[in-house]
Amino acid sequence: MGSLLVAYSGGVDSTFLLKAASDILGDKVVAVTAASPTYPLREIEAAKQTARLLGVKHILITSNELDIPGFSANPTNRCYFCKSELFQKLKERAAELGLNHVADGSNYDDTKDFRPGRDAAKELGIRSPLIEAGLAKTEIRTLARSLNLPNWDKPSFACLSSRFPYGTEITSMRLRQIENCENIIREMGFRQFRVRYHNEIARIEVGRDELQKFFDNEIRDYIIEGFKANGFVYITLDLEGYRTGSMNQPLLIGGERHAN
Repeated sequence: MGSLLVAYSGGVDSTFLLKAASDILGDKVVAVTAASPTYPLREIEAAKQTARLLGVKHILITSNELDIPGFSANPTNRCYFCKSELFQKLKERAAELGLNHVADGSNYDDTKDFRPGRDAAKELGIRSPLIEAGLAKTEIRTLARSLNLPNWDKPSFACLSSRFPYGTEITSMRLRQIENCENIIREMGFRQFRVRYHNEIARIEVGRDELQKFFDNEIRDYIIEGFKANGFVYITLDLEGYRTGSMNQPLLIGGERHAN
């Protein structure tokens, strides 16, 4: 590639990609992270810290998906709108910096799901080296661990927009409501989780190995109090536990596939 701009989220996939690119291309690699209402501040700070650790030039840009026509209505191809805007901005920044290519951290597992954001990447000529190399998530974690990357076992994270049922309007206030409640879950020591928005109902997903924590009255009461303070009336626990794409089950019934 010669030189590269990496769309850097701070997750294990994009961190492994950034490390590999930096090892090969040196200072001809730049990491760019987009700060937006759908991405918690803690994730931005973690990305900054890891980029510094890797010694890679890191740039923050601003993106606001809520300003994109059609995004807030939350259609099933919501991710296409988001990625189209983001990748266009990254291409423009790459041109300004004189970098030959833009790459994202999509992995081979992503090719097995319906992901509208991948369509945007293909349309705009964004490279996905982890897919090109045939690397799946488990392999990437193993390689990241062998390289002593600090986030090799970081739980999977998707933007906060994925917490809303399709057709439910996404607003700044609702995004902050979800972010605040997920911070409460994190404070209680849960590792892999989501807070799904259903109007006055919050549906909590945690890893099946962590479901038993809700039998602790102190933990449960703290969560209930915090969620109600953030505007939810009913707080529920999903007995199936955390799983990717749980908001897509209505689409699966209709014969469609999508994952977040």
